[in-house]
Amino acid sequence: MIEVRLHGRGGQGSVVASKILASAMLKEDKWAQAFPEFGVERRGQPVTAFLRIDTKPIGAHYRIYEPDHIVILDPTLLGQINMTEGLKEGGWIVINSEKSPDEIEIQLDKGKPCPYRIACVDATGIAIKYGLGSRAAPIVNSAIIGAFVRATGCVGIESVLQSIKEESPAKPEENAMAAKEAYENTRLK
Repeated sequence: MIEVRLHGRGGQGSVVASKILASAMLKEDKWAQAFPEFGVERRGQPVTAFLRIDTKPIGAHYRIYEPDHIVILDPTLLGQINMTEGLKEGGWIVINSEKSPDEIEIQLDKGKPCPYRIACVDATGIAIKYGLGSRAAPIVNSAIIGAFVRATGCVGIESVLQSIKEESPAKPEENAMAAKEAYENTRLK
């Protein structure tokens, strides 16, 4: 089983992203489970969503404590929440950032090498380019989905694009184009 934890802020689309990824998994005859964990349900407040993927039925129905991969929709959360808590060694950190993976600082014990792989994409810039949300509050979920697919290979990009077109609450074509552009422009380390 592959377990993924998504971190974002209310209004960025982390919950919708997990549902779209689950839909794409189902298209490839995989089992998937997507669900949110809400604290204070307000726009701009931290939101966590979870995704499980397997080739057989999933019996687990609890939050994910030791994810294989994490997705960070808002890079400002890096200094506020321990994003890597429980992340398995060798897991991907897929982050919305203009920076290169080498420029991302992950808080670890001093002197220890980073045991994670890092993927970066400017999901904010891509969302603004396609008019997803507003300039002040872009909706970055489709772009970050494209980056996740590129980094992990858990699902094919065509299945994701089809799910985006079917599941997006608004602008399905623009969301699909954002995911494709992010897929093609994700920087990996």
